[in-house]
Amino acid sequence: MINKIFVICVFLFSCVCPLKAGNKNIRWIEGLIPYDAGGKFKLPSAGDNIAPSDYSDPNNWLAMPKKINKKADVFFVYPTSWRAGDKYPVSDINNPEMRYWAEFYLKYRADAFKTSGNIFAPYYRQLDAAFVMSAGKDAMGYFGGVPQTDIVAAFDYYIKNFNGGRPFILVGHSQGSIMLMLLLSGYLKENPEVYKRMIAAYVIGAAVTEDFYRQNRHLKPAQRPDDVGVIISYNTEAPRVDGKNPMSDAKSVLINPVSWKTSEEPAPKEENIASLYVSEDGKAAKKKFKHLADARIDKKRGTIICSTAGRDMWSSAKESRAYFPLGVFHENDIPLYYYNLRKNAETRVKQYFKNK
Repeated sequence: MINKIFVICVFLFSCVCPLKAGNKNIRWIEGLIPYDAGGKFKLPSAGDNIAPSDYSDPNNWLAMPKKINKKADVFFVYPTSWRAGDKYPVSDINNPEMRYWAEFYLKYRADAFKTSGNIFAPYYRQLDAAFVMSAGKDAMGYFGGVPQTDIVAAFDYYIKNFNGGRPFILVGHSQGSIMLMLLLSGYLKENPEVYKRMIAAYVIGAAVTEDFYRQNRHLKPAQRPDDVGVIISYNTEAPRVDGKNPMSDAKSVLINPVSWKTSEEPAPKEENIASLYVSEDGKAAKKKFKHLADARIDKKRGTIICSTAGRDMWSSAKESRAYFPLGVFHENDIPLYYYNLRKNAETRVKQYFKNK
């Protein structure tokens, strides 16, 4: 079930059986990735004995507050931030491209949640998106290999050494949200005393489906703006998409990021506090647009429809449109509703402490 979810969610820059040389799904990569004498693909997969990155090393943390000044934390997992090209499709923890873009996403995505908690964010070894699409249905095993190993190790280290018993918010996008889904369905299921402190999980830019909830009965989707211990999830697109949106799944369980309702009732742009736009190269000054983006849940498409944001400006980058056609707003899932997300996280934190 989750295989489909994970495969479609990682086009951005983003079953345990090993692939064989000659597999049609990885033909383009033959000769570039090492195989053993038996012809089996060597990339580590779920169930393998994989050494995690060392999270006692401060250099392996993208964000670690110098001073704890809030009653709650935010644990942020950034989206795919590098491209392998003809190299091994798992990034090194010190990969400079990944670290550069991870810092960008910290600044222009995680920053939306800075008013709600102390932000912690690990660097982690990621899969390359082009490889994921070549791997097809086997991609889930690879997500459960090196990337999951790092994220679980980082979160466990955070809980045992940094958290100090505080409640926390999880925030991710794209591959980062896939990692959160693995964390939610694994580590937090196995550690219910930790899960009880989760205020909310913003699992954005990934398809969190009805099947996922059926297989993980301890988890529940958000139903209103102030429930806690819940998952907030959505993917965004324009009314018209020039092709197939790889993020859409009719079984997705969504919430409207403007009205915070689960019905298909439209939320007008006037109710959207503001959007935050940053150019594709990340070098232009950020620009705030008040009351720009409306939002409507389309259950047949499994997405949030935004009809008031320009397709050219808010669609994914031009070089990504072979996978993310014009009209798919994947890269801007968070920016379009940036200040609504900020306010909502603040609301859920207040409600959490009110319930105590």
